[in-house]
Amino acid sequence: MTTSVPAPSAPALRPRISGLTAEAVFVTRSLRHSLRDGESALMAIMLPVLLMLLFTFVFGGALDPSGGYVDYVVPGIVLLCAGFGAASTAVYVANDMKAGIIDRFRTMPLRASAVLTGHVVASLLRNLLATGIVIAVALLLGFRPTADVWGWIGAVGVIALYILTITYLFAAIGLAAGSPEAANGYGFVILFLPYLSSAFVPVQTMPEWLRWVAENQPVTPIIETIRGLLMGTAMGQSPWWAVGWCLAILAVSFVWGAWLFRRKAGRR
Repeated sequence: MTTSVPAPSAPALRPRISGLTAEAVFVTRSLRHSLRDGESALMAIMLPVLLMLLFTFVFGGALDPSGGYVDYVVPGIVLLCAGFGAASTAVYVANDMKAGIIDRFRTMPLRASAVLTGHVVASLLRNLLATGIVIAVALLLGFRPTADVWGWIGAVGVIALYILTITYLFAAIGLAAGSPEAANGYGFVILFLPYLSSAFVPVQTMPEWLRWVAENQPVTPIIETIRGLLMGTAMGQSPWWAVGWCLAILAVSFVWGAWLFRRKAGRR
């Protein structure tokens, strides 16, 4: 008597996670990592605050004897705060790639690229909080903006767009770098851009060749737009250039990051 053995059934396919569930999970993951890495978050706040104290009380008297230099320097300090905070994104992404955790995520029924979105959204939330703290310290130091409600809304909108832009750029750098140390070094170069802008001194005071660089780089119109919205100074074409630069860099960073992710994570 023979007994027939039933053929093993094919394993059931796991349904792919739909909607924004995967993104929400990875945003939560990145925020938890941020809480565990309290030193980086603290430095992202402390460095801009220390620079604001340095420029206000050490250089401010020479640059503006009237004592109003803090009103001029705060918009640039805000962008420095965003840059310091976003730079950690490059290191976090590079760590994920080095640890091989992306390959583990690929075995799960979710979009592996959601991990990148999680890093970016978490960085945006983290940096908006840090920016709020820096502005609060500036108010204690004598910063007196003249903006109404709409001016504040516009300034916060420009700051948020800049943070989103530079965070995506740092995320792409983290994917391109060969190690977390390299990602940190590449990102550090970008943090010098606010120093070559109108963040701390008017561009008219710079040598002619350096003035051309300062006037035609992305950070200057963004700073002038924030300064104009908060302090009521003339903005001219700065808002259009600020939004245009941010959208262009955001688009390039998004495409570059997606291409790097597909190539390095083995997606086809």
